[in-house]
Formats: sequence, C-alpha cells, structure tokens
Amino acid sequence: MRTVKEFDSPCVHPNGLQWAGDELLVMDQKTDDVFVMDAGGDVKRRIPTPTENGSGIASGGGFIWTASNGKTAVRPPRPSDTGLGWVLKLDPESGEMVDRFRTPDGGGVHGLEWDDGNIWVTGFNPLALHLVDGDTFRVLATFPVKLPRLHGLAREGEGIWCAHTGDRLIVKYAVEDGSELDRITFGAEDAFPHGLSIRGGELWYCDADYRVAGFEGTWRGWPEIGRVVA
Repeated sequence: MRTVKEFDSPCVHPNGLQWAGDELLVMDQKTDDVFVMDAGGDVKRRIPTPTENGSGIASGGGFIWTASNGKTAVRPPRPSDTGLGWVLKLDPESGEMVDRFRTPDGGGVHGLEWDDGNIWVTGFNPLALHLVDGDTFRVLATFPVKLPRLHGLAREGEGIWCAHTGDRLIVKYAVEDGSELDRITFGAEDAFPHGLSIRGGELWYCDADYRVAGFEGTWRGWPEIGRVVA
C-alpha cells in the first residue's frame, strides 16, 4: 500500500480530516479554522473555531467535533485559549462552541471519530483509545495501545483505523477489545499520515508537515491530502 496525493492542502498544517457526505472537513493546526472542501478539492467555505492547537476532527450528531490539543505554538494566543486538552462540540455553520469535555486522560488529543452516538478519542498518557458517550461524555471503554503518536481515526467494520504518524503506519484495532486486526506500513517515499478518514471503503489521509521535537525526520517539507491505494 502507498499514499497518493489527491488535493493540494487548503491550509498550512492540515492536521485533521473528515469526510461528511460529499464534503471534506480539514482542521488547520495553524489558524484553528476548519476548511470545508467539495469532492473535487475546492474550498467551499472556511469556519473559524475556538479550537487551540487543532488536531483531529469528526462529524456526527449534527455537530463538528474538534481536538483541541493544548497550548498552541503556531499562532498568537487568544482570550479563549486554555492550554488544556479538550474535545469541542461545535455548530457546523458558525463554528461556535456548543459544549466541550476534557480529554479522558487530561492531556492532549490528536484523533477523533464519531461512532453511532459515541466518539472515539486518542490518549497519550497512557497510550490508549477511549470510547466516550456523545451525550454524557462518560468514558465507555478504554483500550491500551503499544505504538506511540496516535493520530487520525477512521471507523470501518469491526475495527477502527488509527494513524501512528511517527512510525508511518496505520493500524486497525478491534472495537470490541482493542486487538490488532490489520496494519498498513508505508515506505520512505510516502506521506506521514496525520488526519485520517474513510469514504467508500477507501482511506484518506492528510500530512500536516508539522515539525515536532523528538520526532525528527517525520516531515517531508510540504502538506498534502491524499488516498491510500494498493
């Protein structure tokens, strides 16, 4: 399997990706705006959000959900910033916050995925996948994960795909017990998957091209949005 560029990125650091019908939502880590693209890759609109250090993004229950990954380092501070890890529930038109909840481990967050009324959330300490009730925000299940730098999520069948950015791979975990069902390992010429989504059985990714201390060598010099193909 390999990564193939499909669209130019509409933003500097596309860090989260979500197909919502025929629209592709892109979370920009620099501005914390959400760019809404059509199926041809053209930007339809841009939604400002109160997200801080924006990472993952999901769509479900009539709302947009964004991963607010703690203190930002790439834009000026705003009065709404808290420096803490939150999952934000946003109005899909205005981007205004409707509700929010702290991450299950109290730390940062990269990946989100809506799942029939609930929402999957990545965790860093310890490394884990959490399933959270989309109404009460109560943690329903937690599965430990061995690989680091959990990022984008995409639900498929009996599993959920999770991008492990620094390792240049995507792993499919069973939603029942967290066991590994499958994995896709990319080569030296491929993208570093950050955001992840699935459409028509095909995985899509975004490479944020974001330079992170401690993960040297995990960027190529340009952002992109593309597909995972055989």
